[in-house]
Amino acid sequence: MNVLVVSGIWPPDVGGPASHAPQVAEFLLSRGHAVAVVTTAREQPAPRPYPVHWISRSLPKGLVHVRTGLEVTRRARSADVVYTTGMFGRSSAGASLARRPYVIKLTADPAFERARRRGIVGGDVEGFQHGVRGAKVGMLRLARDAELRKAAHVFTPSTWLSELAVSWGVDAARVSVLPNPAPVLPVLPPREELRASFGMDGATLAFAGRLTAQKALEVALEALARVDDVTLLIAGEGDRRRLLEAKTGELGLGSRVRFLGPVPRERIIELFRAADATLLSSDWENFPHTVIESLAAGTPVLATATGGVAEVVRDGENGLLVPSGAPEALAGAIRRYFADGDLRERLRAAAASSVADYAPERVFARLEQALVAAARTIR
Repeated sequence: MNVLVVSGIWPPDVGGPASHAPQVAEFLLSRGHAVAVVTTAREQPAPRPYPVHWISRSLPKGLVHVRTGLEVTRRARSADVVYTTGMFGRSSAGASLARRPYVIKLTADPAFERARRRGIVGGDVEGFQHGVRGAKVGMLRLARDAELRKAAHVFTPSTWLSELAVSWGVDAARVSVLPNPAPVLPVLPPREELRASFGMDGATLAFAGRLTAQKALEVALEALARVDDVTLLIAGEGDRRRLLEAKTGELGLGSRVRFLGPVPRERIIELFRAADATLLSSDWENFPHTVIESLAAGTPVLATATGGVAEVVRDGENGLLVPSGAPEALAGAIRRYFADGDLRERLRAAAASSVADYAPERVFARLEQALVAAARTIR
């Protein structure tokens, strides 16, 4: 089977698709399938044992969209099936023009994300489902529904999102929950050595991901300002970095917040392992890769109970959950965590075993079956 993998971002970018797409490509290659990738990147990606066709994000945005769509179309003609983790409009159009089936990995509501990026809406994804109207939003919803309904299969990492997709008119028989896999951990140096490598001293929280509005890191900073003697390390880049740096200064956090910039994926695992806990303050989420990675590394998660997060982070078992958009509640969770040594040890002891069922070979085998089934539909 020849598989074309499409991803909006690629290492060294930080974010779920940048972790997931290479993992899928490597698994399929190990299973004897031919793999090629289409992605966008800031610079030429590092060599892989399969071709990675990339479009530079330094080009004007409209040109990036056109060139990516054309590249997907071109490469899909040589594939049996397209597996897309993002850029659904370009992926569905390219696969359809090449007369190839495509399978989608859905991690959010595409209509909401597009509307949010364009400044059409605010709020969260759940409020968007029923409380937002207008011609522009209607068009975005129509585009989303067309992209998803034509897919041979739609995978979602959480039950919450699968139910949402079915509510948009996607055939329930073609929607499955496929959780994000836990990473295969390398042999890690001792934790104290890792802490020293990141310059950690004292109580330390970590965040890794794209610095976007969705992550609501302003809430994390406001929570941190309400807590004494806790440091936050932020790994990743995004369009909110300057705003967040300014917010850090306004809140007087100074050296208590450190922006690490882009960090290689293997170092993200080390960052999580070194930290006392990871922090997720998102307004909306599905089933973040970083949550699984942190727990697999043995580190509890302090998070907002939004979307599918509560399907993996269980309050009082492997982490603590609070409502989204509530800095004081998040600050309370941070205080509680660092004030109670027994709680910290209990959550840390349960973290890794809580994601044992998310072994990559189990998760990716189900994906492979769906791709093979879709490829067989080619006439």
